Amino acid sequence: MDETDLLFKALADPSRRKLLDSLQASDGQTLGELCEHLDMTRQAVTQHLGLLESAGLVAVTWRGREKLHFLNTVPLHEIYVRWLRKFDHPRLEALHALKHKLESKRHE
Repeated sequence: MDETDLLFKALADPSRRKLLDSLQASDGQTLGELCEHLDMTRQAVTQHLGLLESAGLVAVTWRGREKLHFLNTVPLHEIYVRWLRKFDHPRLEALHALKHKLESKRHE
């Protein structure tokens, strides 16, 4: 499985998205802290975190004996650049044209 497939697989699961949301709200959490927000066993959360780490969405660091989990938004940005950004441009151009049209009618 290539990196892109792994990334989309990681994002496909609602529990993993909840983990990412939790890290976005409060980065640098331990496994115990992450488990508090989910109705899952520690083992299930550990498995989800492993897949998120493999996809590059979660980075870890050790503080003594504690393993801290951090959100890595770089892969998400790469998705945006590759697939989503191109859809923003036409919509922004349409809004810009509408703004100018409405402003020109207001001045008539």
